[in-house]
Amino acid sequence: MAQTAKRRKLALGHPESSAVNLPEDVRTAIDARLARIEGHVAAIRRMMAAGEDCDALLIQASAVRSALNGVLSELMEAHLTSCIVPRTSAGQAEVAIERLRKALATVLKRG
Repeated sequence: MAQTAKRRKLALGHPESSAVNLPEDVRTAIDARLARIEGHVAAIRRMMAAGEDCDALLIQASAVRSALNGVLSELMEAHLTSCIVPRTSAGQAEVAIERLRKALATVLKRG
């Protein structure tokens, strides 16, 4: 119980949809994916600095985009089950769904 209280204390912005609400294993998995993406981006930067072939750079950049899409998918699923569903059950469906709609509109517009 103390760990849950500690996690909740770290919430910024909208506590009801904070990443601290996500299960620890999900947050750990997403963080690991992001760390791999970060490493991959650093490798692409090194490739550019070394004058690597543009075709290879495009392929590597595409791999990063694909990996980031995986993060978005995993985060969306976790957000639905850990943030949206509980808010809906608590009678706050309209606010939760509207915020999700706005976030998805932004994600899909830039995707």
